[in-house]
Amino acid sequence: MSEKVVLAVPSVGEGGLDAERSGHFGRCDCFTLVEIEDGSVSAVRVIDNPPHVEGGCLRPVELLASHGVNALMVAGIGARPLAGFNDAGIAVYFDVERPIVGDAVEAFLAGEVELIDPSYVCGGH
Repeated sequence: MSEKVVLAVPSVGEGGLDAERSGHFGRCDCFTLVEIEDGSVSAVRVIDNPPHVEGGCLRPVELLASHGVNALMVAGIGARPLAGFNDAGIAVYFDVERPIVGDAVEAFLAGEVELIDPSYVCGGH
């Protein structure tokens, strides 16, 4: 039996597989959630990202965890939220090569995306 993966991708605009990825997860418009079962996409949904408020770096951690997310793909993330995702058991993957959500998901499915190296975190968080 394969494990179900719920992959969150920070997205611009209304989100979805055709949307542009957001360069920094904390300031994205929304998250495209891609449910993956048996190595293929089984469902796609979009949730809004609440405003980034004081001490709000961990709000997306709670939001995504509450939606069953167990994997996240980012092009940039701060150290505090990265630690929060690690504590929540959400694997964080890093990719800056694919600007469209669907392309990034295909790379994830193909095993072409690696877990983030802690040295890649953004400063100031």
